[in-house]
Amino acid sequence: MNESLAREEICRVGRSLFKRGHVHATAGNISVRLEDGFLITPTDACLGFLQPGQLAKVGFDGQQISGDRASKTLALHRRIYEAACETDADTRCVIHTHSTHLVALSLNAQGPELLPAITPYFVMKVGHVPVVNYHRPGSPVGADEVAALIRTYAARGTPIRAVMLPRLGPNVWHDSPAAAMATLEELEETARLMLLAPHTPPLRDTDIDELRSTFGARW
Repeated sequence: MNESLAREEICRVGRSLFKRGHVHATAGNISVRLEDGFLITPTDACLGFLQPGQLAKVGFDGQQISGDRASKTLALHRRIYEAACETDADTRCVIHTHSTHLVALSLNAQGPELLPAITPYFVMKVGHVPVVNYHRPGSPVGADEVAALIRTYAARGTPIRAVMLPRLGPNVWHDSPAAAMATLEELEETARLMLLAPHTPPLRDTDIDELRSTFGARW
């Protein structure tokens, strides 16, 4: 994806997420990895009203090249790309939102992962979602923890596409803004279902094995 198209896609996805309530006010951010750096939404920008020229362009060294001031979560996005690309070189987009049901579920999260395998599409389209320890927004310590989790799950043979920042929201990544948005939507819908039916048992191991063998689910 060239830079011009990436700018348009970030704005299109931002508008879509905003219109459908996945982000609000100035919460959330989107980035895309280019051949010569990154594009990322500006700090304190509303994703529903982005303009392509506003987007911050940042070099691989983290230094800003153009556009409005980059989001304070830039360090986290850079660490996600660094770790995720070790096993999936096609990782091109990271999205962070404060999606309501996901944040609500994280307020009382008990385990190392946010959600059990309650639906086949969650297993196939999202996969495991580890919960990170709470850190302030933009914390470099939090970014290091996320990168370590990505590498840990990859070493187990179950690469992840999402992590949950408790009290803040999810970070998801994929090979394009559209694909990352779809992952985010599936994750938020699964959280909503879990809140509506909190005692839902997970899929059986045999069911998950079938999803692995039939669809290549990374669970």
